[in-house]
Amino acid sequence: MRLPCTRVATWNVNSIKARSPVVARWLEAEGADLLLIQETKCSDEAFPRAEFEKLGYRVETVGQKSYNGVAILSRVPLAVEHRGLPDDPEDKDARYIEAVVELPAEGKRRRRRALRVASLYLPNGNPAGSEAFLYKINWMKRLIGHARQLLKETEPLVLGGDFNVAPGDADVYDPALFGNDALCRPETRARFRELLALGFTDAISARHPAPGNYTFWDYQDRAWPKNHGWRIDHLLLSHRALPLLADCGIDRKPRGAPKPSDHVPVWCDLRL
Repeated sequence: MRLPCTRVATWNVNSIKARSPVVARWLEAEGADLLLIQETKCSDEAFPRAEFEKLGYRVETVGQKSYNGVAILSRVPLAVEHRGLPDDPEDKDARYIEAVVELPAEGKRRRRRALRVASLYLPNGNPAGSEAFLYKINWMKRLIGHARQLLKETEPLVLGGDFNVAPGDADVYDPALFGNDALCRPETRARFRELLALGFTDAISARHPAPGNYTFWDYQDRAWPKNHGWRIDHLLLSHRALPLLADCGIDRKPRGAPKPSDHVPVWCDLRL
């Protein structure tokens, strides 16, 4: 039985125009209050917002034609504060959107509640040692710097998205094979640990520490039926959000549906 909580989910949809029926069906079935989306792969103008607005969601996007792209779908009012990491206005990749969400008050004397959320799509970075890898590491350093400032705010904070980081060997089906992959490199994992050390908790790792909790299966080499997966999509809760955590999980069902994304939703329920 679902608790009376606010459900926050993250999902790399791998093209929102191709996947909008799948996403809409999932929202109707699961009723997430907030959905953080990555890899929309379309401009802001091309985002199929009407399909989600008719389901009662407000839609905020940072788009880019054919590549990257992030969005927030919310059932409640939200105010976007950043469309991109604020420290580098020259970075044109659509990888970050941050908003404060206003939740309705409960009871006669309670004030309105607020939750800060960010949807992010961290660079892949392959091959290791390339300029793409350097961009990944520098992007993570910028995220750490911004997150440090965000933790000074009073609202509970959720950083959600496709981090393109497998935090440990248990988060990839064959750690020996992929030890030099940019998603598993020691430099990548060190930056992820540095982010956590600021005061964030990986919700899935905290509640479901067993290995094999994958969120991504490649389209190639029959990765899905073989369960050759990776855990690279994360919900990171600030020290103010962690005490509110009621439950969390990974919904594998959409990966087995027709025309799926290669990622699945990760969700958490917060008692706000």
